[in-house]
Amino acid sequence: MKTVMLKSDRLFDEVLPTVEEDDIWIADRNFCTLKFLFGIAAGQGYFIIRQHQSLPWQATDDFRLVSQSDSGTVFEQNIILSADDGQLLKARRIKVCLKQPNRDGDREIFILTNLPFEVANAILIAQMYRKRWKLETLFQVLTENLCCEINTLGYPKAALFTFCIALVAYNVLSTVQAALRSVHGTEKIETEVSSYYLADEIKGTYRGMMIAIPPDEWCVFQNMTFTELSLTLKHLAGLVKLRTFRRHPRGLKKAQPKRTYLKNKPHVSTAKILTQKKLQNNTP
Repeated sequence: MKTVMLKSDRLFDEVLPTVEEDDIWIADRNFCTLKFLFGIAAGQGYFIIRQHQSLPWQATDDFRLVSQSDSGTVFEQNIILSADDGQLLKARRIKVCLKQPNRDGDREIFILTNLPFEVANAILIAQMYRKRWKLETLFQVLTENLCCEINTLGYPKAALFTFCIALVAYNVLSTVQAALRSVHGTEKIETEVSSYYLADEIKGTYRGMMIAIPPDEWCVFQNMTFTELSLTLKHLAGLVKLRTFRRHPRGLKKAQPKRTYLKNKPHVSTAKILTQKKLQNNTP
């Protein structure tokens, strides 16, 4: 645990200097540490970060109801964060109660932010946090479907070039998905069509297309206007058999047993506990 914490601190030391005034940093709970939150605030930036259970905080009032909808209920309260050096930071704690659990099986999500209420209400904060999944999914597609990281014992010198090629390929994949959405509907494509199978289809047929179709045949696309190309892509999208690329979503994760967290001791070193236990056993 100590080694992991030191590594995280070094990463924060590299990231925090990039914070600029009025930036809004949206992140998952793994980034919810006092150092990161206070660092963003010190750079005159703002954060929307899911609360980690080990983060120490103090409430200044009770939850108040903000909104109810078919998907869930939103509450909000004010809290204070205390740094090790005595600094205090006022923040808002937003509680989202879901009627249907998310893909991790969670029914309650707590989000911390230092954005003023006049800038963003609790509903907007929850929506902004939810949209971060699109970026995280992008990197998952880059890694798993477009091979932006070569699976070897070490990273080659061309790792950055490989990553950039994957980004370009993702733009191509996004264009294909946009054409499919315009013909078959956004919900159907996002819920039923697998980006992995689409990328695999492109990788599998590209080489054969380059052999079977002469280079001159591709020039027609180069000379098309934006409107002409859009209509062509929509026509081709209408010919796609979507069942070939059907997504196979996984089931909900099994609920993990609840852990006990101590606010005064947010981190526990397993190595330290084992060492103390060993010393106790060796004591005559």
